[in-house]
Amino acid sequence: MTTEFAELHEALVEWVYEHTATNALGYDVSITEFGERHGLDGQQSFRLLQSGKDLGLLDDRYATYDDPAANLTAAGLHWTEERKRRRSDPAARADAARRGLLVWLWHRKHEGVEMPTVAEVLHAPQSIYEGEHLSAREIDRAAGHLQSRGLISGQMMASGYGPVHAEITTDGEDCVENYAGDIGAYERGTRAGGTTFHIGSNTGNIAANSRDFTLTATTNNGVDLAAVVMLARALRQAAPVLDLPKPEEAELTDLANRIEEEVGSDHPDPGHLQRWGSSVVAILNSPVVSGALGSVLAAYTGVVLPGLPAGS
Repeated sequence: MTTEFAELHEALVEWVYEHTATNALGYDVSITEFGERHGLDGQQSFRLLQSGKDLGLLDDRYATYDDPAANLTAAGLHWTEERKRRRSDPAARADAARRGLLVWLWHRKHEGVEMPTVAEVLHAPQSIYEGEHLSAREIDRAAGHLQSRGLISGQMMASGYGPVHAEITTDGEDCVENYAGDIGAYERGTRAGGTTFHIGSNTGNIAANSRDFTLTATTNNGVDLAAVVMLARALRQAAPVLDLPKPEEAELTDLANRIEEEVGSDHPDPGHLQRWGSSVVAILNSPVVSGALGSVLAAYTGVVLPGLPAGS
């Protein structure tokens, strides 16, 4: 049994689930059509059904010799519904896109491929999440996210969030080789220590549920951590009212959480804050944000984290 054949059992379980929903009897689904679609003969279809049984996801109580038929077990029903839930989770999809692209670029570098086209990952297994290909938009956003964290470098175009051609950096290689591409684990494990910040006075507020608001920040040399905390909370409160698509809203909230968590750590890393701040500004200045709130928040981010492109 080849690897590809073995992997078909997941697709088969979900296929049975989808067809059970439209089956009048609700318990007996012929898998002959599924087998034909994947180039399997009758014997191979039976073997595939057996692999689903071995995993406890399928049963064949109603199968006949001439017609392999399957029904979901309770475990199979739970497995499929959980898979569909994970597949629809924008934050989980974003994480999968980032990790998949980073690992794919690691392989390209070690194959000697220089600056591959990022979109080519869409033809690779690393772009598949829970049995479904990620979209070009999700990969583009992942590329922008990875570049903002210094894990990849590449050539930007006028449109899009990330580079069109890219390669993994040494930091990115470290993330793949020592943290299996888990960006969060990598950043927690490589925080720099010994940094001292001067915290100056700060005042400011945001009315996150309205379009009328005021933001003020006073910073002294370096980064004002009190202002950064206020920024993170303002971003998190504003995310639901910026009319962002779900993936962008989830990423903005994730960035706000990362920023506040970093500031609350024993040794905040200014490099992380700068990279995450750049990602925040990229989202707030993107065409998907409408209204003045996004522009004001982008400008506020540039004030709190000096050196960023504050506005569009």
